[in-house]
Amino acid sequence: MDAKVSSDQGLNISGIGLVSLLGVGLTTAALVLDGTANRLPWHSNSLTLPLLSCAAISAATGFFVVPMLQALKTGQIIREDGPQAHLKKAGTPTMGGIFFIPVAVIVACILSNFNTQVLAVSILTLSYGLIGWLDDWQILRRKSNKGISPRTKLALQVSFAALFCLWLMFNQPSNITNIALPFGLSIPLGFLFWPLAGFVLVAESNATNLTDGIDGLAGGTVAIALLALGALVAPTSQGMMIFCAAVSGSCLGFLAHNRNPARVFMGDTGSLALGGALAAVGLVTNSLVALFILSGIFFVETLSVMAQVSYYKATKGPDGKGKRLFKMAPLHHHLELSGWSELQVVAAFYLINSILAAICLAIA
Repeated sequence: MDAKVSSDQGLNISGIGLVSLLGVGLTTAALVLDGTANRLPWHSNSLTLPLLSCAAISAATGFFVVPMLQALKTGQIIREDGPQAHLKKAGTPTMGGIFFIPVAVIVACILSNFNTQVLAVSILTLSYGLIGWLDDWQILRRKSNKGISPRTKLALQVSFAALFCLWLMFNQPSNITNIALPFGLSIPLGFLFWPLAGFVLVAESNATNLTDGIDGLAGGTVAIALLALGALVAPTSQGMMIFCAAVSGSCLGFLAHNRNPARVFMGDTGSLALGGALAAVGLVTNSLVALFILSGIFFVETLSVMAQVSYYKATKGPDGKGKRLFKMAPLHHHLELSGWSELQVVAAFYLINSILAAICLAIA
């Protein structure tokens, strides 16, 4: 533990410093992208105004909501088999998604003049947030790490995904089933697009959920991914650009309370909603390739869990015990147990996601 602390000090890393750097970086990126596209940053049809307004409102709202969550005794139940350093986080309020997700949705709807696409994506986002809230509430009620059953959670995710795909089927151009590729190319999928769309919604939300395991990790990486996605879809959908910037800003405001050491966790309420938002925007704007690149961190985190489970089962001996590929999954826990501090993991993942965002924007 002492080695980790000294390592952080040696690199001059602190939770508030890291989030401040992220905030400056995202704001600068929004201003530059708006300037390049001849958008006035103080107008509603920009990246900058939704980003900064949601960041400010979300951060301010947190100062009222976090104490309320503490009073309601919504303390997080920490896994006993997780990293031992996390045990000290027991009792930190969870369900933080109940304040920063609605802030983003409300601001996005108002600034987009209640654009139809924004309304549909907002409903999907809130629906996935509701699934997460049910899971968080059951965990708190039972005082264990087991919320609603995996089967129930999956059934709800698939049901909301099917409803969203049904709306998409009747409200989008006929060429939506052609997956757009860089350089003007596309892949016609026809009916196969719809099972893929449902899979993307469920997979993205679960992948984001798996990434939410360290203070500030999911909020910051999603903020980066959404701002880049907003810039990419701006030429074809200003409504989705505003939505992406609003959710990105709201994540940034949430980090004022979630940066290390966290005063509140987003819980499944926040992480499932964020994953649903990313997937829904990718589907509506036909930018699944960009979404896949921007979700690189979430994809690797999910693969690490799948690889861990598969390897354990494949190497299971007569005693019923198998070998582990990683010290612990997801990947961020493996890095922690390998000697990385939480702040170092978060800083590295922010940097990687920023590089992925730059690659997407360069290709576009």
